[in-house]
Amino acid sequence: MTHAVVLIGAERTAISDLGGKLADVEGVAEAYSVTGEWDFVAILRVRNPEEVAQVVTHRFADIEGIERTHTMVAFEVFSQHDLEALFSIGN
Repeated sequence: MTHAVVLIGAERTAISDLGGKLADVEGVAEAYSVTGEWDFVAILRVRNPEEVAQVVTHRFADIEGIERTHTMVAFEVFSQHDLEALFSIGN
């Protein structure tokens, strides 16, 4: 499983409905509207690294209103559950 975080800059006219469109894209596990330099964050969970490229360069390209993206592929994934299990070792 490959995880990636995609920062998305949107056209102002697209902000109101872009989040729902992002969430509907195959491979997008979660989509958030955020403050700051970027307008949305999409969390991708796909089978392999090649599918990250498929989502960002093909599926996102079909959505009007995306101005730019910045993609970060995760090397390791940590969850609260994993951290609690790690700290409970030896107790």
